[in-house]
Amino acid sequence: MGSTTHRFGVRPAWLIALAAFTNLVCPGLLPAAAAQDLEAGKALAEKHCGTCHAVGPIGDSRLPAAPPFRDIAERYSVWNLEEALAEGIVTGHAEMPQFIFKPQEITNLLAYMDTLAKKKPLQEK
Repeated sequence: MGSTTHRFGVRPAWLIALAAFTNLVCPGLLPAAAAQDLEAGKALAEKHCGTCHAVGPIGDSRLPAAPPFRDIAERYSVWNLEEALAEGIVTGHAEMPQFIFKPQEITNLLAYMDTLAKKKPLQEK
C-alpha cells in the first residue's frame, strides 16, 4: 500500500476526521485524561486569572475591565491565544500581569476556556 494509506486501507485524514466527529457527537467517549486536563485548566484559571476575570459559566468579573472567560470564548477562538500564552500575554493596561505558561498548562487552560463557549448546533440544509 502507498504511504498515504493506513494499513487497513483508510487514509489517515479520514481517521482524524472520524475521531474529531466522534468527539463532537459523543463527548462522553473522551478519555479520562481529557477530563483531568479540563480540571487542571479550570484550576489554573481560578488560580491565576480568577482574581480579575470571571472564569466560570456564570458571574461577573471582579475587575470590570476584565472580560469573563465565557465572553472571550464566545467571541473568539480561544486557541488563537496559544502563542500569546506561551510568550507571555502583554496587554495595554498595567493591571494585567504578564504570565508565561508551560505548553501543557496552555493546552489545559484553553481546553477549559473552550468549554465555556456556547456551541451552536450544526445547521441543517
